[in-house]
Amino acid sequence: MRHRVSKIKLGRRGAHRDSMLANMVCSLIKERRIKTTLSKAKVARSLAEKMVTLGKKGTLSARRQALAKLKNPDQVKVLFEEIAPGFASRAGGYTRITKLGPRMSDASEMAILEWVEASEAAAE
Repeated sequence: MRHRVSKIKLGRRGAHRDSMLANMVCSLIKERRIKTTLSKAKVARSLAEKMVTLGKKGTLSARRQALAKLKNPDQVKVLFEEIAPGFASRAGGYTRITKLGPRMSDASEMAILEWVEASEAAAE
């Protein structure tokens, strides 16, 4: 039974899952949007939003916590200097998931994970 278990395993062991999610968030920071499966997007969304919250704090401790999770100093720098200040007035909901439909090869539900402010700036 899964009573009160909050972690989604995605069919991977712990270290593999953590590395994959860190790489997905780094790709999201770099590319501003990523295309992935719906279940991976839902899990990566929570980590990405936590990293933006750390970026909004802007302290040395928050930077070190983000670096411990993401393991990529260049992307942490971009997160703290470019992305997080754009969400200074926003209380949450920094990412958007858009469903794309099933993938041709295995019918996995696909989705786009993107920053909300990037799509709003493109719309204007």
